[in-house]
Amino acid sequence: MGIFGRKTSTATATAVVNPDLAALTGDYVVDPSHTTIGFVARHAMVTNVKGGFQDFEGTLHLDGSDPSRSRATIDVKMDSIDTGSADRDGHLKSADFFKTDDHPTMTFRSTGAQALGGDDYRITGDLTILGTTKSVSIDLEFNGAAKDPFGNERVGFEGKTEILRSEWGLTWNAALETGGVLVSDKIKLVFDISAIKQA
Repeated sequence: MGIFGRKTSTATATAVVNPDLAALTGDYVVDPSHTTIGFVARHAMVTNVKGGFQDFEGTLHLDGSDPSRSRATIDVKMDSIDTGSADRDGHLKSADFFKTDDHPTMTFRSTGAQALGGDDYRITGDLTILGTTKSVSIDLEFNGAAKDPFGNERVGFEGKTEILRSEWGLTWNAALETGGVLVSDKIKLVFDISAIKQA
């Protein structure tokens, strides 16, 4: 059962909220040691390069009765980018890409949330990179809630979206002799989030 309730079987019905989910309503802090914020980019038109960020913090407010009142914030330290290659990471931090000396943080601030049915939800918000802010929508799947062995109440979500990096001023590229470019404009963002409820 999803945290914001489920839609009924009729196409025109609005989301129906399960009263049992009220217990999950509250404020949560993202657990970095059990959370992944990652991305996938097409490289040289033939393969995918995957990476992520190691230093970030975030908060969630979940409302089990009214999903539109749920919200999220994420702050990512761009210097913590990790693609498995020190040279590539250095290039991504440079003036060609993220300019981390001048723009050390990427942020997300939600502006709305909705139940899509089942365990599926959508959160919309403002994503800021290089000082440019654009609205994005992220599709999420609620993975469940549980109390861990240390007494922490946790919720989990998986999410994904796609963006065009050029819309945030990330335009560096190199032409290939065989046609095409070295780095795709389309970037997939992926999230696997574990958050701990606050007292």
